[in-house]
Amino acid sequence: MNIMLAPMEGVIDSRMRDILTVIGGYHSCVSEFIRITDQLLPAKVFHRLSPELSNGGMTQAGTPVVIQLLGNTPEMMAANAHKAVELGAPGIDINFGCPSRLVNRKKCGAALLKNPVDLHDIVTAVRRAVAPHIPVSAKLRLGDKNTDLAVDNAVAVQEAGADFITVHARTRADGYRSPARWEWLARINENTRIPIVANGDINSVEDYLRCRQISGCDDVMIGRGAVSIPDLAKQIKCQQQGMAYTPITWDDICLLLCQMGISMEADVQDKHIGMRIKQWLVYLKRDYIEAQYCFNRIRKMTGFAEMKIAL
Repeated sequence: MNIMLAPMEGVIDSRMRDILTVIGGYHSCVSEFIRITDQLLPAKVFHRLSPELSNGGMTQAGTPVVIQLLGNTPEMMAANAHKAVELGAPGIDINFGCPSRLVNRKKCGAALLKNPVDLHDIVTAVRRAVAPHIPVSAKLRLGDKNTDLAVDNAVAVQEAGADFITVHARTRADGYRSPARWEWLARINENTRIPIVANGDINSVEDYLRCRQISGCDDVMIGRGAVSIPDLAKQIKCQQQGMAYTPITWDDICLLLCQMGISMEADVQDKHIGMRIKQWLVYLKRDYIEAQYCFNRIRKMTGFAEMKIAL
């Protein structure tokens, strides 16, 4: 059973990855997507979105960070995948799941789910461009507007040589509306030979257990749940291994909020640090009643120095 930390643009970045992987429970992380157009990107672009490349492709806790690419041209996707691996990426993930209107207007992300051949061509090119020992995976949704091609898309990616597939159990049209359709993951599992990683609505240990029962997927990717409950992966891992575990306390989380701010002080404007702290508190409010009180207390503060004292 593996737990992967999902990318979330502007939320789960290298700083958040460092904090969450120190807590533990993660097998790997996926970077925020790197947009591929018609050129081979310079190294600085890869390092900006995955500074872990300077640490052997791992977080400070030693958790591998796979580079995610988003684009629609097989040749350029392949060339940039090769470049990422040269820079130290431990794996390549291909984004076929982004529901953003801007991304989809460029015929990237979930827009590609309309034609399994497109998925096959891109994955084939990337697989051929990197060494056999480098894992290549793809992130899918169940489809664009419906689930008609959910199985066909997964099979196309499998036949192109992917090592595993992560499936967000919603269509692009679903956005992030609940509930995720885990029963579709079971159908995909029945028609594929490679591991299927479940994604969507895994926000507690109980959610993981229900998802596993319905989907048949042992492996999961978590995103919003990881931000809302910082030790969720550790809770799941310990439950599955039959180990006793005491969840972190609100005092621990306040220290994590401070840690986030301190990690930004050297290269981020003070007001932006404060915005980031408030952003995290919004996610934490779902599971910790103290987060609302904390948010109310600091909402009018603009500088991190003042917030740090309050926290």
